[in-house]
Amino acid sequence: MTDIRQMPLFATQPLSPEDINRHTALKDTFNLFTLHLALEGKSQHTVKAFASDMQLLADYTDGATQIGRYTTTNLNQFLDWLEHGRGVPCSRKSYARRVTTLKVYFKWLHTIGAIIHDPAKAVLQRSGPAPLSYALTRNEIARVLDAAQRVKKGEEIDFRPEMLFRLLLDTGIKKGEAMTLTPKDIDLLNPRHPFVMIKHKVKNQYKERKIDLEPDWITLLDLYLDQYDRRDMIFNCTSRNLEYILTDLGEAAGIDAKLSFEVMRWTCAVRDYRNGVDEQSIREKLGLSEASWYETSAKIKKLAESQAQEGT
Repeated sequence: MTDIRQMPLFATQPLSPEDINRHTALKDTFNLFTLHLALEGKSQHTVKAFASDMQLLADYTDGATQIGRYTTTNLNQFLDWLEHGRGVPCSRKSYARRVTTLKVYFKWLHTIGAIIHDPAKAVLQRSGPAPLSYALTRNEIARVLDAAQRVKKGEEIDFRPEMLFRLLLDTGIKKGEAMTLTPKDIDLLNPRHPFVMIKHKVKNQYKERKIDLEPDWITLLDLYLDQYDRRDMIFNCTSRNLEYILTDLGEAAGIDAKLSFEVMRWTCAVRDYRNGVDEQSIREKLGLSEASWYETSAKIKKLAESQAQEGT
């Protein structure tokens, strides 16, 4: 790898990522970095926030500083300044996002070959971490399933609670995604390997992600659809009613935390991680960007380690 690249004539700023090298000034990379974020599908809000974070770094270190001169030490000094020296309150959430901005920015520089080493890779979250979310243990999952299979609808077994719980356990989908599901979203061409297509909107464009389903869940879905006479949307109730169903299941199973869509999302991720699913697959399954994955993956690992240590 060479440090010197052909720079564009009669231009003070690089015109493409290939024009950036370790001697390029920090401020001269900003336009291409924000373009990179936009092409990656980041929202306007995220691009604006990341750009603001990078401007803070330029204000602290001087935007004319060459990108190759940044080290883990001076990035940590910058973060310390944000917390204690800037004179402006820095919330835990803002601090965490700014660490993510640094990691995304310098990883991008390293990926395009502009710098040899990524100084942000070793940067740690030194601010108070967000409290860990709750994820059901294997024992708790078994207890909730038992409670779900005992819920009655009149004189019959009510199939909706178990169908909902197992759907969230296997897919980790969000509440809004569950509410838009239709039977047509469930692909049954291969009965041994069914899957659901989840549609989500990014910058006014719809993207899809495929999530595998357990074959025996399909039988449960059919029983539910017949019981509730569903042919269009899978769920005909409000999202609040689905939350009530989860809450009731958690209470019936004696779960300490309030069972919710968020808890089920973490439970799905931790369960997959403990079962040996690779991190990239978990990230794609949850529909998370690489930027948001930094903090999320760390929490998943901590939750999984805690459960393993407790033997739950």
